[in-house]
Amino acid sequence: MALTGTAGRGYRPVMTPTLAQLRYLVAVADCRSITGAAASVFVAQSALSRAVQAMERDLGVDLLARRGRGVDLTPEGSRVVRLARTVLDAVEAIDDIGTAHGKGSRVPLTLVTTPTLALDLAARLIPGFTERHPGVDVRIRQRDSREHLVRELMDGRAELALVDLPVDKELSTHHIQEREVVLISPVGSRLPDPVPFRLLDGLPMVLPTPGAGRRTELEAMFSCLGVRPAPSLEADERLAWVTGVTDGRGSLIWYRDVALRAFGHRAEIRSFDPPLLRPVGIAHPRRPLSRAARAFIAEARRKAPVREPAR
Repeated sequence: MALTGTAGRGYRPVMTPTLAQLRYLVAVADCRSITGAAASVFVAQSALSRAVQAMERDLGVDLLARRGRGVDLTPEGSRVVRLARTVLDAVEAIDDIGTAHGKGSRVPLTLVTTPTLALDLAARLIPGFTERHPGVDVRIRQRDSREHLVRELMDGRAELALVDLPVDKELSTHHIQEREVVLISPVGSRLPDPVPFRLLDGLPMVLPTPGAGRRTELEAMFSCLGVRPAPSLEADERLAWVTGVTDGRGSLIWYRDVALRAFGHRAEIRSFDPPLLRPVGIAHPRRPLSRAARAFIAEARRKAPVREPAR
């Protein structure tokens, strides 16, 4: 507690926010809701609300602007969150010093993800994370569908999943970024750029096999859009997808950044109209996380860029 004021006006006690209060406020900033924030830090919603309100009262400013079931940060709240992240990062760094000079054992952190996300996001995130946290041994397991990823989490074989959102409501999720989903077509396809969704109707498509998790997701999207593409090649191997497009068999729906690396100039890549952005995040069961897992989530939020549509 600090004392402020002048001799003439007396002293006013100013309470320093606790680390718990800072963590709660950062969680609210990330989740944009009290309910989601409480679930992500494993405290009761009422306890988190009281902690944030006490922080507002002690600082003498409003940190949150409540709107219906959600919340936004006030300008003062945004400033406090920026400072809070710095403080919490410093605390994690101090803890890491103790870990590095401990018994010399490395802490395992198992992450499960899809092959596509493993090649892209995980490959970029893990080197920076292990540099900041040298005592953590990150292990990646790859599974082809979100259903298999969720099973790995629920069975305890992985602590975190890097996955397309949304996922099972029983899991806690942390939004990391949005990635643009595009249409990749053989060279010479007579399609506008961007391409309206209605033109997918009857379009020859390279698709996963029926029953595969990604095929189920695509069919649900097609149903919502009221279109029925014509399957020209059905395969679950990504190499078959690439050759299917370059051989002129049909078009493919995939992430823009992945498509640019896989195809280069051997295919035509078009945005959709309106743009199709897919959220990607980290999911985990609703139970307390290890310090390594919490640190990985914080690192992912700092490092992962938003993928905007190309114009």
